[in-house]
Amino acid sequence: MNEMTQLNRLRSEVPRPDPTELRAEEQRLLSEIAAFGASPPARPATRPPGRTYRLPDRPVGLRGILRVNLRTSLAIGVTATAITGIVYFTPPAPDRGSAVQVAPVAMSAVLQRAADTASERDDLAPTPGQFLAYELQVMFPVKLKEDGREVRYLDRSLFKVWLPVEGSPLDGGVMSSEHLEPRPFPGEPLPAEARRREGGIAAPSTLTGHDIRPDHRRTDYAYLSRLPTDPAGMREHLYRGLAQDPLADYTAWGNVGSMITRAYMPSAQRAALFRAAGTIPGVETVEAEDAAGRRGVAVAMVNKFGGVRHEYIFDPTTYLYLGERVVVVDAATAGAPEGTLLTSTAQLKVEVVDHAPEVRAG
Repeated sequence: MNEMTQLNRLRSEVPRPDPTELRAEEQRLLSEIAAFGASPPARPATRPPGRTYRLPDRPVGLRGILRVNLRTSLAIGVTATAITGIVYFTPPAPDRGSAVQVAPVAMSAVLQRAADTASERDDLAPTPGQFLAYELQVMFPVKLKEDGREVRYLDRSLFKVWLPVEGSPLDGGVMSSEHLEPRPFPGEPLPAEARRREGGIAAPSTLTGHDIRPDHRRTDYAYLSRLPTDPAGMREHLYRGLAQDPLADYTAWGNVGSMITRAYMPSAQRAALFRAAGTIPGVETVEAEDAAGRRGVAVAMVNKFGGVRHEYIFDPTTYLYLGERVVVVDAATAGAPEGTLLTSTAQLKVEVVDHAPEVRAG
């Protein structure tokens, strides 16, 4: 095999844009060059009056908008974790200027194909009073105390989540889980406590926490189905309420994830979302594997403030959304070795059901 053959096969899983797409990209590039120096698109310079938000102590992690509270039911003098509640927040950040940046053609092609194929699938059509039921495989880091010292490992679990079609997930949302075989945190031994949790099954429980998101950050189906169906309108929604600051683009990228992971919207809004996501500066394509081991092509953005890369994974043939990952790209900033897979999800199934499981009291 010669060098040119190897070059031709490089990144072969990324779809090649056809000549029409290339011409469109060329025209968009020329238009942006011509507009360089003009006033940037208007974004709110300050957060609208009303609720204030606390900046987290650490840079925003998974999806930039959803933070999962962790606690344990184990009582052996250790601090372990299991997802039991949800807290939502929107981080502010210092102001900045803006610059013209053009999304790579490969990334644009992946999101374009995902948008094109969205309208080719049969939509779910839930109604108020019903639930969207999700089956997910998830991996996330856990910290606990063992023999008086702090240890870490990667928890792997299967989750079933039932979210109401309308309103906050805390208004009737239910979840159950099963612990899978854990994995050691890179460079560290697997704690004995991690093994003891393997195979544990949690009965359905009510989602608890504090949903302090503004209304425009809701992710229930009833709200998402009312969002714009054009890319420009959807992009405006992604950036709504964000200042022109270093975290704005990454927060908008997190907003994309909050609308496709444990959320469902009609195909028209979903197609607009994918096309709008392709306009966010700094997005790239990478090879990826979801939590269930399914190979795909991911569109990703690096958060330099957190030292991680946040990826949304699509099937390379059907362009169905598979899951997401957070990978360390800066060891010093993230506090973990470069290349560490911090979190990983796989969306295995989504369906509409009339009722969530009964939750036992006590």
